[in-house]
Amino acid sequence: MKHLSPHRRPHLLTSYLLTLSLIIFVAVLHGEDFIYILCHPLVHHPGGQQQQQQQRQVSNNKEKDHEVAAFAIGENEEGCDIFQGEWIYDDKWRPMYAEEECPYIQPQLTCQAHGRPDNGYQNWRWKPHGCSLPSFNATLMLEMLRGKRLMFVGDSLNRGQFVSMVCLLHRVIPENAKSMETNDSLTVFKAKDYNASIEFYWAPFLVESNSDDAVVHRVTDRIVRVESIYKHAQHWKGVDILVFNTYLWWMNGGKMKIMQGSFHDELKNITEIKREDAYSLALQSMLRWVEENMDPHKTRVFFATMSPSHWRSKDWGDEEDGNCYNQTTPIMDPSYWSPGTSKSMMRVLKNVFSTSRVPIALLNITQLSEYRKDAHTQIYKQQWGPIPPEKLADPRSYADCVHWCLPGLQDTWNELLYAKLFFP
Repeated sequence: MKHLSPHRRPHLLTSYLLTLSLIIFVAVLHGEDFIYILCHPLVHHPGGQQQQQQQRQVSNNKEKDHEVAAFAIGENEEGCDIFQGEWIYDDKWRPMYAEEECPYIQPQLTCQAHGRPDNGYQNWRWKPHGCSLPSFNATLMLEMLRGKRLMFVGDSLNRGQFVSMVCLLHRVIPENAKSMETNDSLTVFKAKDYNASIEFYWAPFLVESNSDDAVVHRVTDRIVRVESIYKHAQHWKGVDILVFNTYLWWMNGGKMKIMQGSFHDELKNITEIKREDAYSLALQSMLRWVEENMDPHKTRVFFATMSPSHWRSKDWGDEEDGNCYNQTTPIMDPSYWSPGTSKSMMRVLKNVFSTSRVPIALLNITQLSEYRKDAHTQIYKQQWGPIPPEKLADPRSYADCVHWCLPGLQDTWNELLYAKLFFP
């Protein structure tokens, strides 16, 4: 062990005494500060606390913003289901436009022009229980669509909703700043000043089928390729808001013909499966495409549920052999559900979309539309051909109890779309 030499000890002692004296002097001078530090070693400065709270708040806000749906500018009233409610007669604010003021309505939907004697079907307003729908603002809608594409994809019922949307918007657009063009399955309405388009794409099954011709598609022997969606979906790429529907065309029997391979093959491989199974496969194909191609932070996807028909008036307690013909008021029984609207197909819809990795908003139009036996085109439309004398003698025999007059029910569908898009 090494020892310090005797002559170094006084110098070392002197250094210790000087250091101790300095510590005592500082402690006396700043005694309160030392006591505070010793007694509160884990307390942070109030300013740091506030800064941390602000940082947490910013972080929470960022997380919240991350969850906000694209296009949303507000929120729906808490606990409000806008699809549950009642129809209120309103001749002050309905209709939202006049039939003759919208040149884009197909003659199959212009009921007044084709002699319908009543117009009360235009005046019913949907009122959710316990809350109200946000008022449809055409200018706001167009501003939010600036530089964007809104597309409806499906059958003629979805085309009716597309035309309704065009009618709701076109009034605030100058005449020289809008256009409508159709090219095969795609119809495009452009609001030029907004660089916005509202579009409709004909695909009654969503997947490829032998009914894909937008004009000549009335085939009774319907065949689908349930896993082939890209023929249609290539036209959906780049769309910012998609509104799908498919239901009516599946309802022509208990089974569907499914094709493996191409419609161009000389020998076709066709099998029959249950309608619900075919529907499920088609929806899964659509869902896979959406998951692969739609960015939920920038785009929105909607699916409109089944549009009901009213073929048997006995279903709502009316005459035995009647239908929607000559019906002028809604069904007021809140529990009414037509036996013709397939709950099994609705369950398929629920089961498939419950597996989605991206949000798909349902426009649950079925129940509220069930009440509207009065809103169909009935016989007041352009017919596809001459009506035989025996049918003319009984208007019920050729009444259309599937499609809807415009203006009318489908304007409400678009009010609901507007609410779910901007106030989810």
